[in-house]
Amino acid sequence: MTHSSNKYILLVLAAALLTACSVTKKYERPASVSTEKLFRDETSADTTTLAAMPWQSVFKDAKLNALIQKGLDQNLNLKNAIENIIQAQATLRQSKLAYYPTLNLDANVTRTKQSEAGLNFPAGININTLTTTYKLALSTSWEADIWGKLSSSKRAALSSYLATDAAKQAVQTQLISDIANNYFLLLSLDKQLEITQKTLESRIKNVETIKSLKEGAIVTGAAVVQSEANRYAAEVLIPDLKQSIRETENALNILMGQAPGTIERGILEDQVIPENIKVGVSSQLLQNRPDVRQAEFNFRTAFESTNLARTYFYPSLTLTASGGFSNLEIKDFFSNSIFYSLIGGLTQPLFNQGLNKARLTTAQSKQLQALNNFQQSLLVAGQEVSNSLYAYQMAVEKQDSRAKQIESLEKAVDYTQQLLEYSSATNYTDVLTSEQNLLSAQLSGVNDNLQKLQALVNLYRALGGGWK
Repeated sequence: MTHSSNKYILLVLAAALLTACSVTKKYERPASVSTEKLFRDETSADTTTLAAMPWQSVFKDAKLNALIQKGLDQNLNLKNAIENIIQAQATLRQSKLAYYPTLNLDANVTRTKQSEAGLNFPAGININTLTTTYKLALSTSWEADIWGKLSSSKRAALSSYLATDAAKQAVQTQLISDIANNYFLLLSLDKQLEITQKTLESRIKNVETIKSLKEGAIVTGAAVVQSEANRYAAEVLIPDLKQSIRETENALNILMGQAPGTIERGILEDQVIPENIKVGVSSQLLQNRPDVRQAEFNFRTAFESTNLARTYFYPSLTLTASGGFSNLEIKDFFSNSIFYSLIGGLTQPLFNQGLNKARLTTAQSKQLQALNNFQQSLLVAGQEVSNSLYAYQMAVEKQDSRAKQIESLEKAVDYTQQLLEYSSATNYTDVLTSEQNLLSAQLSGVNDNLQKLQALVNLYRALGGGWK
């Protein structure tokens, strides 16, 4: 090969590499993806966030933490998410191997019988039409990544793997949230059952008191019937509470990947929550929320798929080599039997431009969809943070008023019962109303506490806590 030929090849390769820079694009987060004001009424620039705390520090109940750990070890959805990561890792390894040449071994024996009539040789020429060929060869092929096709495929596989890993983290944060929410629900049901059972015991005694008052002609028979109805109104709540407790226990067992059974648990009054709850700034959702990170990785995968689609418009350079031994006689297999070939091929698409254009159009459309999903995931994340934070604030705001309401209703029950027994200034309807209001307020107080605890759990998940 002459010096001018070498110079020409170098110029062609240099031009190809320069062109490659414009074929594929480098990923940058789109400017259209905004994190401004995702938290409603966001005014603070403090980056301290609840999401940075490990779940073992957020939840102080040792029994709850044991349940969460068991769920992380045994939950079947989480195990499937881990298997998805293993599959994505295999795909990523496969994409990396595309940079290396293939190597194949070919060892075969071929028995061939040809037709004498079909050969059409002149008469008198003796031709051996039955042959056996022995062959042992190695072949290799390598495609030069001139336009970034292999690089884009590798980056797409990497983004897909990272998206799968983020999806597993999202499953984990949701699992922790579900276990904690169901645990707190179970504690609140226990407390409501306790309150209702104590109320029932009090109303059973009240029935006997009203009967005694009737005998003393202080109240009428209507008061006795009303007191009995009041007793049954409390009693009928108990089966529903017990059913809800059983179903919540079963739900927790499913989350832990085990058969239904009793859940060991604490009590509602012992629950302690972190002080000075901080949400940070909304831009931190890009790093902390696994589902947001997954959405961005999905977008990056679509971005690299578009890069890949562009490379199909340009020629591919493939180098192929093969060599080995081939002989008609096995005893002389290595004698004068060497063969080899070297091929350098440049393939330029000509008549499949319609296919390439359709491929690029499809990739660009999927990229736009992935971008929309990315932005949507941020908006949903901001909404969940705002809702959970406000629910927590409102639950805290209600607690003081609810405590005062219950205190006043307890006094009202005592006063009306005493007036009924020692004075004619009241009647049993007043007692009945105050007792019913007290039970309703006590049960509502438990719900207020549950709202605060579950709002904290939901806020922790919404901020992206639980997977680090």
